[in-house]
Amino acid sequence: MVTNYNIRDIIASSTHSVSFEVFPPKRDTPMEPVMAAVEELSKIKPSFMSVTYGAGGGANTNTIHLAEHVQKQCGVPVLAHLTCLTSNREKINDEISSLKKAGIENVLCLRGDAPSDISQTRDFKYASDLVRIMKPLGFCLGGACYPECHPECDHLEKDIEHLKQKVDAGLDFLTTQMFFDNNVYFRYLAHLRNAGITIPVIAGIMPVTNGKQIARICKISGTLLPPRFRAIVDRFGDDPASMLSAGVAYATEQIVDLFADGVKAVHLYTMNKPEVAKRIMDNLKGIVK
Repeated sequence: MVTNYNIRDIIASSTHSVSFEVFPPKRDTPMEPVMAAVEELSKIKPSFMSVTYGAGGGANTNTIHLAEHVQKQCGVPVLAHLTCLTSNREKINDEISSLKKAGIENVLCLRGDAPSDISQTRDFKYASDLVRIMKPLGFCLGGACYPECHPECDHLEKDIEHLKQKVDAGLDFLTTQMFFDNNVYFRYLAHLRNAGITIPVIAGIMPVTNGKQIARICKISGTLLPPRFRAIVDRFGDDPASMLSAGVAYATEQIVDLFADGVKAVHLYTMNKPEVAKRIMDNLKGIVK
């Protein structure tokens, strides 16, 4: 039985928090395989689980349905993603009503990707516009941040200025894009604190278990591969079993190092793979309690 749904409080009360991200099925594809994966992930006892908004900002009905299942049937606090760029005020109000009805109180406020045919006249231009609407409604609000700079921003200082506006609008916590060098995270955290951003910053970790995926992922996110990690991918990327073991080991080492240096919260981008999350959490036994 879940006794505390609020992620801000979960982070504050935990010595070491590990949460999982899952994604709903694409529109018009079966929900059952994702439900099965989510139920297996919930058995590993994450601090909370986040549910993305669906491919290309679609499938939002699946997002809320899956998030409600995570919280009510699996007994795990949930964070539902919500994007706003392609929505108008009426649609966002409908989304908020659906979230309230489902009992979801944690929302990750995102701008979302811009389609090529988007109208220049729209109700929401930035994630901060969504934060300002949702803050008075009692939600616990999270936001995304980019330790290696948002791909659409030309330098980190400007990106942090934009982030500060989003935080000042009412965010309770941040979750980083994935990174593979912990020094990148700690340098970024120092920049945020110097900019007056004091809310918790959850460290986003991607266990890479498929060498073919990494180039595409890094291109989309703007994440750089340190030489040490690139050597692992080059050596084991064509051997699935070896890459799985190496990816789990690398992610585990990152998490242990983060916790040892005082980080309280880590978020695993699980790619809906319970076996990967379980192997990492087994490695963390005795550290995460």
